[in-house]
Amino acid sequence: MRSMPWLVSVGAAFVAVAVSLCAVMFTAIQPAHAAVGLHVSGTSIVEANGQKFIMRGVNHPHVWYTNQTSSFANIKALGANTVRVVLGSGKRWGPSTDVANVISLCKQNRLICVLEVHDTTGYGEDGAAATLDEAVNYWISQKSALVGQESYVVINIGNEPIGNTDAGQWTSATTAAIQKMRGNGFEHLLMVDAPNWGQDWQYVMRDNAQIILNADSQHNTVLSIHMYAVFNSAAAITDYLNRFQTNGWPLVIGEFGWRFSAGEVDHETLLSEAVSRGLGYLGWSWSGNTDPILDMATGFDPNQLTTWGQRIFNGANGIKATAKQATIYGGSTPTVTPTITPTPSGSCRVAYVMNTWNTGFTTNITITNTGSSATNGWRLVFSLPSGQTITNGWSASYAPASGQVTATNAAWNGNLAPGGSTTIGFQATHTGNTAAPTSFTLNGAACQVA
Repeated sequence: MRSMPWLVSVGAAFVAVAVSLCAVMFTAIQPAHAAVGLHVSGTSIVEANGQKFIMRGVNHPHVWYTNQTSSFANIKALGANTVRVVLGSGKRWGPSTDVANVISLCKQNRLICVLEVHDTTGYGEDGAAATLDEAVNYWISQKSALVGQESYVVINIGNEPIGNTDAGQWTSATTAAIQKMRGNGFEHLLMVDAPNWGQDWQYVMRDNAQIILNADSQHNTVLSIHMYAVFNSAAAITDYLNRFQTNGWPLVIGEFGWRFSAGEVDHETLLSEAVSRGLGYLGWSWSGNTDPILDMATGFDPNQLTTWGQRIFNGANGIKATAKQATIYGGSTPTVTPTITPTPSGSCRVAYVMNTWNTGFTTNITITNTGSSATNGWRLVFSLPSGQTITNGWSASYAPASGQVTATNAAWNGNLAPGGSTTIGFQATHTGNTAAPTSFTLNGAACQVA
């Protein structure tokens, strides 16, 4: 269900692609931000442990099909490591108030979650569109579900936030949006889409990229180009990508389609160039388009992949052949059986945050080492109230599923330096009792409850 007005200036776009590219640009070096989670390092996205992460996935139109929750598992089963999830701020669609559950679905299926507000699409040309500032207000309203998820979630502030009318306003609007996000305490990797309905055929993003990157006090923003009809030739694709690579600007291909007609995106070049350059890509889209030619799965059925679906998942340079799971979900990191170091009494703090619904809930547990020595593996013990049963979890193993539960660290998060923390979590059912545990012990020592 991709918005179609991006076609309006295709004719002008072809001319623009052929115009000599003469803007003066400067080499950009993105300093690495403190590793709170996913972050930019040079031109790459890396995880908190320094491992490079390259997005390989698809867009899922969640806000219009909120009942299609099985799509997360189906997209993962086909090999993706990332899903870009369409949300609504309430201006045009939504509001999406199920962010915690969406994140939970991503985690359950070991997918990095790129969350985007779609209401901003084509602002300035589409009178119904939301501003980027309104999108930021939505993210602020959802902050409680997002904080602590920096290793799992990328916030794509607004989809295709400016149309073809006064595309130059994109620079100031995007700068202000980034600064407002940071001013409100968000430490996530931020993604910003180009203007011109995402296709940047007037090169506003390309020519102002350094201004945008400098606007982020945490130096943790990645730029996103959407490639459709403007990028219908190998030359258009490689020239655009070369500009970013030469200047050291971090970039992902946040949306693209396929060459179903001569005037459409040269997806073969796009895929091969993305793989050779180590760029992330997210195809549009899983299913549910008003124009079904862009559907990858007919009727959301993973057993009915379309030509486009077969190509992006199973073809050369496609998702199955090139995707690597984020190491926070295990990745290729070997399983290690931890040797537990006793934790002195009073040297830990636990924050336990629940999001409940009718018969279930998700919980994020942030464990902080407040002591003076590092842990070498840990076990967190707590008692679930009666009627609560864990159905699945992430970033730790949980046993048993009810009663007194022991959460044991994963291979990658067992060593907590003094002042260090890690966030784990689980999904569970309840029979009406949604109380939180009242006490926690870490390696046998009682923890302060935040």
